[in-house]
Amino acid sequence: MAPSSASWPDTAPELARTLHRQLSLNDRNWHQLKTDPDRRAAELLAGALAQLLQGGQREDVDALVCQGLRWLRRELKDPGCPHR
Repeated sequence: MAPSSASWPDTAPELARTLHRQLSLNDRNWHQLKTDPDRRAAELLAGALAQLLQGGQREDVDALVCQGLRWLRRELKDPGCPHR
C-alpha cells in the first residue's frame, strides 16, 4: 500500500487494535456469538479500521469491509459445525 496521505492521531492505531481485540470472537465466546450478524460485522469492520490505520494493504481492508457489510445485510450466515 502506498503511504497514506492521512495524518492519524498518534493514539488512533492502538485504539483501533484495542477495539478489534474487544470485538473479536475467540475460543471462549465463539459458539455463543458466531451466529450474531451484527457482532460478526463489527469484528470485521473494526479489523478493517485497524488495518487502514496501520497502513495495511488496500485490498485487505476492502475485503474486510465487504465481508462486514455482507454480515450487516444478512447475506452471510454461519454455516455451523461440520457433522462427522
